[in-house]
Amino acid sequence: MAVPLKQALRIGWYGINQRYIKRKDKFPFVVELEPLFACNLACNGCGKIQHPHEILRQRMPVEQAVNAVMESGAPVVSIAGGEPFMHPQIDVMINELTKRKKYVVLCTNAELVRKRWDRFDLKPSEYLSFAIHVDGLRERHDESVSKAGVFDEAVEAIKFLKAKGFTVTTNSTFFNTDTPQTIIDVLNFLNDEVQVDSMMISPAYAYEKAPDQDHFLGVTETRELFSKAFGDGNRKRWRLNHSPLFLDFLEGKKEFGCTAWGIPSYSLLGWQKPCYLMNDGYVKTYQELVETTDWDAYGRGRDERCNNCMAHCGYEPTAVLATMGSLKEGLRALREQG
Repeated sequence: MAVPLKQALRIGWYGINQRYIKRKDKFPFVVELEPLFACNLACNGCGKIQHPHEILRQRMPVEQAVNAVMESGAPVVSIAGGEPFMHPQIDVMINELTKRKKYVVLCTNAELVRKRWDRFDLKPSEYLSFAIHVDGLRERHDESVSKAGVFDEAVEAIKFLKAKGFTVTTNSTFFNTDTPQTIIDVLNFLNDEVQVDSMMISPAYAYEKAPDQDHFLGVTETRELFSKAFGDGNRKRWRLNHSPLFLDFLEGKKEFGCTAWGIPSYSLLGWQKPCYLMNDGYVKTYQELVETTDWDAYGRGRDERCNNCMAHCGYEPTAVLATMGSLKEGLRALREQG
């Protein structure tokens, strides 16, 4: 089961309630919470550590993080960074959010999980899961994070967390240096050998602060890559933590617009406009983000920075909304994810 049925039903009802009962045009499904930008790694496709040192030294207070999530109303919180295990109160933040019945996904490169575990008070909960960053098998992953040995530590961290009773998913980003076979190899390994609970995937997005700007995928490349990787029954066999329509979108079977307000980013600097991949300013509240952002100015054919983006933060919410609006697709999602 890629997504627990209870969680899928709760998120589905939340969306229906917001859209059809409360008649809201814009509302978040997931908040991407970045309580710090500091990281122990320097990944080629990420630019978080490019921030000035005075910002890298900052850690978001727990109360500020919780208040932002509660103000937004989102049922799911994805905690990233930077590296969350470098935040001294990350366990307090997680426990305060799960206490409020928010589904928390802690995203980590896993290198500090076992080293710092005894510093924190974290226990298995239906509201908590870990997302371990794995971009490929050993050589490929270590190259992407610019450090040898990280892949092996990530695998050990997955085993460590599963042994303690936690739900563990993985998050894999693929670049134009990938082939259908490299995708198949790593997802087979995670699905069949490591046996993670589920897997998230995404084409590499043109993050403007990333040190490596040469290996982001274009739309045509993305569709060809995933349509071939998903062949031979792989898509149905893998425990992928995505809506069926988003996977259709990656394959080029569906065309969607971007719904960036569905997975907004909140960091030390505030709510980021329009999404965490682009830096067009920050505001203090989610409501302000919704009301002051010119959403019609973004998307393919409107802003050249969006032209090759197929990232989950913009298109997964669109797929979820499309699923909610169709009985056929809703039943399909329950069948394929349940």
